Amino acid sequence: MRFSKTSLVSASLLLGQAAAELPPIVMKGSKFFYENGTQFFMKGVAYQQDSAASGQSTGSSKYSDPLADPASCRRDVPLLKQLRTNTIRTYAIDPTKNHDECMKLLDDAGIYVISDLSEPSLSVNRDDPKWDVELLKRYTDVVDALSGYSNVIGFFAGNEVTNNATNTDASAYVKAAVRDTKNHIKATTKRWLGVGYAANDDADIRENIAKYFNCGNQSEAIDYWGYNIYSWCGESSFTDSGYDKQVEFFKGYSVPVFFAEYGCNIPNGAEGRIWEETTALYSDKMTGVISGGIVYMYHQEENDYGLVQIKGSTASKLKDFDTLSTAMASVRPSPTQMDAYNPTNSPAACPTVNSKWVVSGDRLPPTPNNDLCECMYKSLTCVPSDNLKTTDFGKIFNYVCDQTPEACDGINGNVTSGVYGPFSMCGDKQKLGYILNEYYNSQNQASGACEFKGQATIQAAEADDRCKASLAEASEAASNTQGGSETSKNIAVPIPMKHLFTIGDLAVGAYVVVAMGVGAGMVLL
Repeated sequence: MRFSKTSLVSASLLLGQAAAELPPIVMKGSKFFYENGTQFFMKGVAYQQDSAASGQSTGSSKYSDPLADPASCRRDVPLLKQLRTNTIRTYAIDPTKNHDECMKLLDDAGIYVISDLSEPSLSVNRDDPKWDVELLKRYTDVVDALSGYSNVIGFFAGNEVTNNATNTDASAYVKAAVRDTKNHIKATTKRWLGVGYAANDDADIRENIAKYFNCGNQSEAIDYWGYNIYSWCGESSFTDSGYDKQVEFFKGYSVPVFFAEYGCNIPNGAEGRIWEETTALYSDKMTGVISGGIVYMYHQEENDYGLVQIKGSTASKLKDFDTLSTAMASVRPSPTQMDAYNPTNSPAACPTVNSKWVVSGDRLPPTPNNDLCECMYKSLTCVPSDNLKTTDFGKIFNYVCDQTPEACDGINGNVTSGVYGPFSMCGDKQKLGYILNEYYNSQNQASGACEFKGQATIQAAEADDRCKASLAEASEAASNTQGGSETSKNIAVPIPMKHLFTIGDLAVGAYVVVAMGVGAGMVLL
């Protein structure tokens, strides 16, 4: 486990650190294993207050990091242990806070962690999806904050971002997040840590989305698939709940599958749950395909899915707590030994584009690279005024892209054709500067073309030494990625570039290639 230098608690724990560490979980084929080769089945509980069920919004951008609250962890970890929990799922952690004590308490209790990478105000938005420098920093900061703890299994790059057939385009941006997070882990971490996606159970898209995140270049695909499923309600059965169909579909899946949320509260609310689905989940009918699940949820909230009621500093067990504890005590999943397991499943074929799935399977948005975006911004002549509010960006975007559509080619993305502008991964201000400059040049730099009622201004364009070095490195990275990633083939965007830089056409061309070449940008970070 990792202990920060600033933690007062850490000093008292260091002597027992080596003996206390849980062995990391590893993946082989479609199963999880302990390092000793015994199969790992997830017996989990969702552990975070104010986290909505099934991907619904809580209506708030605020969140409380459950792993940075030692008092709550001291109160709750013994109760989680009573439930025979071996995994918790958190939905948002604060990477700037200290997590040593909570992670130590969980470790001592034999509990692993899987955490979502986003937080309410920093995530891929299904209604306006993008994958940019700000989101990449958020996601990699979370990885850096948790990767040193041996009881972290991995992360979710998205939770129900695409939730029906009207917003499948968002999945391309989440898969780009999977790719770049995996690359960051590979570059910074010596052990396996997974990156997956948690999907809802929508009949129109569930097969396509499961195939999409599993298909193609496996360095860009998910490491595991989380399924938020609430189809077993009260007294039901393996067939009536549709669990049989899930097992049939996923029996050919090439990575582990588990229920990232389950625990239907219909018809009698949270306390009326009888947990028949838990017994089924760890039975021989399912354990050959499904690697366990995560109960939604520990805290009782207005949505009525809780196992425990919190009042002040006191936690009181609800009726479904003991019922679940009894069910968990009775399950005996049949494990497979890693040495005896020879996986034969292959990645899925990418889904075809149709009326219910608009995403091309083999091309992803480019990797965000803030250095390149800043170089681009410094090279511009027309940029947003310093006093322009971010709430006013949209009006200018709409005006310029309506009046001069080609000015916006460099920041747009088309998930169906797989063509993405080289600056689609930049921050909003950088992208706004790009289209303002393109508009200004399209007007032949006419007087007044860079005013927008004081919202834009002229700056002295520059190309400093750092930018020259970045472009030179881009040229090398571009040559190294030829014929590499499946998603970097034949991606070309006819955008006006001649006013962008003044340091040579060859360098500009190399810059465009690497900005467009998926997977190449991480070399430059």
